[in-house]
Amino acid sequence: MNLSFNKNYLTILSFITLLFLGLIGYQSGIFSSPENLETFLKNAGIFAPLIFILIQIIQCVIPIIPGGVSCVIGVAFFGPLWGFVYNFIGISTGSVINFLLAKRYGKNIVLKLVSQNSYDKYISWLENGKKFDKLFAIAMFVPCAPDDLLCFLAGLTPMSLKRFIFIILICKPWSIITYSLGLKMVMSWVTSLF
Repeated sequence: MNLSFNKNYLTILSFITLLFLGLIGYQSGIFSSPENLETFLKNAGIFAPLIFILIQIIQCVIPIIPGGVSCVIGVAFFGPLWGFVYNFIGISTGSVINFLLAKRYGKNIVLKLVSQNSYDKYISWLENGKKFDKLFAIAMFVPCAPDDLLCFLAGLTPMSLKRFIFIILICKPWSIITYSLGLKMVMSWVTSLF
C-alpha cells in the first residue's frame, strides 16, 4: 500500500466516523436542546471532556448546533477555564479538518457541507488573492463570522496548512472567549430579568 492510499483511507474513515457520531447524537436528541446536551455530559462522567471536544469537532464539520450555543454549554458545564480549553481544542481541530477536507476534495465537498447560498455569499473573498489571508485572520478574530465556512474556503486557496494553523492559534481564542463568556453573561443578565 502506498502512503497516498493510506492518507485517503484515513481521511475518508475519519469523515465517515464524524458523520456517524453526529447522526447518532442527532437521532438520540442530544443536540435538540442545550439541556439535553448538558444532561448527556453529566451522565458521561470522566469521559465528558473528550465527548464534548468530539461534539465541538463534529459541529464544526457538520453544523448540528450553533457554535455559540455549544461554547456557552462548555463554559457552563466545565467552568470558564476548562470550558474555554475544551472549546478551543474542539473548534480548532474541527477548523483544521474543514481546511484539509476542502484542500483535498475541493469545491465539491464544500458544497455538500454548506449551502450554495452561503458559499455564493463568501466565495468572492477568494478573488482578493493575498488579501484573503488578512480577511480570514480578521474573521477568525471576530466572534460573529461564519468560521466553519471560511475554513472550508481557506482550503480552496493556496494558503498552507502551517499558515492556516498559525492564524487559528493566534486569532481563534479571542472569538471563543467572546462567545463563551460574552454569551454566558448575556444569558445570565436576561434570565435575571425574569
